[in-house]
Amino acid sequence: MRHLVYKEQLKRGNRFAVMLNDREMRALDIYCSRYRIRNRSEFFRETIMKAILKRFDDEHPTLWEEPEPTLFNQDGSR
Repeated sequence: MRHLVYKEQLKRGNRFAVMLNDREMRALDIYCSRYRIRNRSEFFRETIMKAILKRFDDEHPTLWEEPEPTLFNQDGSR
């Protein structure tokens, strides 16, 4: 029962459309054929989610928000 609920949560029901010009489409075709990408939906999902997660990770607040301390202050005083 639990497996069915989890599987239902992962079901993809949202549609996302992208418009490309001729040059972009040709570049995508070349890329997919060169790297043997057969499932473009999966490729787009993975690529977009990697970019999103990387951005979230880069912008995640850290313990030290300020730059690392330096030996001398910027104004020349100690």
